[in-house]
Amino acid sequence: MSSRANAIGPSAAPIIGWSGGFTNTRYTCTSSLTPPQSSKSLCLLLFSWPRRYFMDLHAAGSDWWTDSQESILPKEETVIEQTLFVKLGRWQWWFLVVLNVFFLIVGQTAAVLLGRFYYDQGGNSKWLATLVQTAAFPVLLIPLYFLPSSKDHATTSNPPSIKVLALVYFSIGVLLAGDNMMYSVGLLYLSASTYSLICATQLAFNAVFSYFINSQKFTMLILNSVIIVSFSAALIAVNDDSGGPTGVSKGKYILGFICTIGASALYSLLLSLMQLSFQKVLKRETFSVVLEMQIYTALVASFAATVGLFASGEWRSLHGEMVNYGKGRVSYVMTLVWTAVAWQVCSVGVVGLIFVVSSLFSNVISTLSLAVTPIAAVIILHDKMNGVKVIAMLLALWGFASYVYQNYLDDSKARRRQADAREPQNDSSI
Repeated sequence: MSSRANAIGPSAAPIIGWSGGFTNTRYTCTSSLTPPQSSKSLCLLLFSWPRRYFMDLHAAGSDWWTDSQESILPKEETVIEQTLFVKLGRWQWWFLVVLNVFFLIVGQTAAVLLGRFYYDQGGNSKWLATLVQTAAFPVLLIPLYFLPSSKDHATTSNPPSIKVLALVYFSIGVLLAGDNMMYSVGLLYLSASTYSLICATQLAFNAVFSYFINSQKFTMLILNSVIIVSFSAALIAVNDDSGGPTGVSKGKYILGFICTIGASALYSLLLSLMQLSFQKVLKRETFSVVLEMQIYTALVASFAATVGLFASGEWRSLHGEMVNYGKGRVSYVMTLVWTAVAWQVCSVGVVGLIFVVSSLFSNVISTLSLAVTPIAAVIILHDKMNGVKVIAMLLALWGFASYVYQNYLDDSKARRRQADAREPQNDSSI
């Protein structure tokens, strides 16, 4: 799950993130949703400050715990900003933003590099590589457990039935497992830097699916972003010296390229479908609901990957794989464990940014981290970075900048509209 950090939030939702794993990234979010209510970010403070500190502030009248469960379907951004800075304080808010950006970028980069390291040292099980992308989902039970229960502020009086919820979680979980599998195949036959650059096409697919499924506007800047990112991927496709792993044939390289492109498209589709689920089925997006979506879909994806591992017969080769692993048995186990943990750290960062800032910002940082992975791969794994790759990376950053600028314009326009709408109310109150 490269930039896919299992993120399940408004359009990124999944799970998030959801590149190589469920949110990926792997949970990530599309930009069509209004930024979630910033007060949700307070729940994430459980990772940084003692619970007693929050309870004292709560007693002072902040009413944080109730706010953390309120629906984050579209709200006025001015209210969000007031809640954000009054309740948190500017330096605390920035601390949380930096902390979650760190979680997302480091988690995603580490997960991709460890996944490539697993293959380089003799690992060859695609289903096992798929499983580790979601297997550490119990880590997400920690924030869910510490999240205090409160009255349900759902905006609907008719919550979905258990059967409907089960169907939504099962369908997304199965699709997530297939998406993770394609990412695993892509990483098997591509270098980490090439893999990450191709994953940048997620931005283009994200814009297209958001247009058709989530009614997001398709402006000239978004179109420019789609075209530029597509050119970036095309350069990698036609490059004869893309720095694939040793011993990978041209046919397998093409297979890896196709699987990574397909996985990026499927992950972007998952993000849009998850956003649609929040809007049409769940009809609410509280911190606990988003975490539950991540946990249950990751559970289904992990089960599907386990079934695939045994059905394919790959489980029979795991013992020999561990014995013959280049760095030894302990390194084999630790590689898998830390790969799984890294993906969930990435997921925590994605969800954290959704609630501290917005779903758009989470998606932006997740995509930006794609530029970090190729550089880290060159430094740590000694991937080749030729001129074509450099140009492809610059094109991807250009497309990324166009995408971000368009959303900046949309955000500024929305703020002006809200400010204009408030002025008559302020005049009448005077």
